[in-house]
Amino acid sequence: MRGEAAPVANRGMITVSIMLANIMQGVDNTIANVALPHIQGSLSASQDEVAWVLTSYIVCAAIMMPLTGWLAGRFGIKHIFLVSVAGFTAASALCGASTSLEMLVLCRGLQGICGAGLIPLSQATLLQINPPERHGQAMAVFGIGTIIGPISGPLLGGWLTDNYSWRWIFYVNLPVGVLCGLGIIIFIRQSRIVHREAFDAFGFLTLSLAVGAAQVMLDRGELKDWFHSTEIWIEATVAALSFYLLVVHTATTSGRSFVNRDLLKSPNFVAGTIMMFAVGLIMSATLALLPTMMEQLMDYPVFTTGLVTAPRAVGTMIAMFVVARLVNRIDNRLLILIGFLITAFAMWQMTDFSLLMDPEPVVVSGLIQGFGLGCTFVPLNILALSMLPRHILTQGTAIRSLMRNLGGSIGISTMVATLAENTQIVHSRLVERLYPGNPLLHTRSFPAPYSLTVPHGIAALNAEVTRQAAMVAYINDFKVMMLIALLALPLLLLLRVSPSNVGGLATEPAAADD
Repeated sequence: MRGEAAPVANRGMITVSIMLANIMQGVDNTIANVALPHIQGSLSASQDEVAWVLTSYIVCAAIMMPLTGWLAGRFGIKHIFLVSVAGFTAASALCGASTSLEMLVLCRGLQGICGAGLIPLSQATLLQINPPERHGQAMAVFGIGTIIGPISGPLLGGWLTDNYSWRWIFYVNLPVGVLCGLGIIIFIRQSRIVHREAFDAFGFLTLSLAVGAAQVMLDRGELKDWFHSTEIWIEATVAALSFYLLVVHTATTSGRSFVNRDLLKSPNFVAGTIMMFAVGLIMSATLALLPTMMEQLMDYPVFTTGLVTAPRAVGTMIAMFVVARLVNRIDNRLLILIGFLITAFAMWQMTDFSLLMDPEPVVVSGLIQGFGLGCTFVPLNILALSMLPRHILTQGTAIRSLMRNLGGSIGISTMVATLAENTQIVHSRLVERLYPGNPLLHTRSFPAPYSLTVPHGIAALNAEVTRQAAMVAYINDFKVMMLIALLALPLLLLLRVSPSNVGGLATEPAAADD
């Protein structure tokens, strides 16, 4: 996607426009998490239903991401970039104006479709307007924007929700989107159309159906009692059949398939992509669970929640700087091992959370987890992509981004469903001991307002039991994510180092993927 370089006089304004798009997309990845409890109350949604606000965005962005390169090559970077920014801005306005959960989920899906191309197109444009000798500096600037978004997202989301309304977490994109769009129109020149190759519509359709049906099944499974429901059986059948057709089509097609077969021949790519799936699952599921835990169980103000969860991104930023100095000096597999072990340690710390703790354990574990995950991004990219032929490198990067996003959406759905189920199970076990004949209920350890004899006392007791059961369920989820981090480690045995290719891939794919 190389075109004629833009005039040097416009380089600064183009960079500003690109950074606005980069930051806007990065902020939107995290800004909605802290507002979820307020959205849930405003739209009368259950906890598993409100999770669709996150998963619809992630899934739609994941499906569209591999398509971005083809669209940019067919219609030019400027046109697709402008459509993406305009669509993202319009979808943000519709999200803020949503009057029902269904409308909000659909608009978030549209936001994900339009936002999928913002990061890869921003990076491609930045590389276009800078000569090769300045690409390292350009990627450093790009990385700053990538880091600013996730750090400021929780803080901005908490402040807007606390002082105005959750709707403003979407409306805040409007002025940024307008400025970014004007910058694209005025300063960015249209790139040369680089290819007219055919698009594998069947492969794209089967992949989209498989991912979409599987995601809906996971989102609605707990509500519909899983496979006791006809709807879940239909969704599972559609997902399985679509995935089967995708595999058969990929294996037998003579032309260019949507998923290149050569990608599956690389053990590094397959193992690295599975590990990136695990990274996406842990990262997104944790960010979805913590705000509801702190706001609903511990009565934290939404701004405090944003403030407490922000250090996670700071930990990632610190890890990026550390890894940048070490990535070409030591075995990248060691960096990945250290990153996953630190992540597992952070999840183990989170299993000690309690309803009586102060914010410090959340801050410390978040900082450690962010550092651990940050240690894995660049080394995983290098090892997974270093042995791929150059002609499939772009698709390999897109597929890895797809799998990381799918890990995030599946992680949110499964952890929220597990949370709801475990809360019910633990609640039923706790109430087994709450009967009038239990002598412990007639001691000073059972103070007012709890009672088994008056309605308001029973209601207060049930609320506290539910609160305690939910805390246990959150801890169980953290244990599961700790095990996922540890179970991913044997995949390191499949990774092989290619020293001759490490240097050339240390920066660009990492930035594209993250």
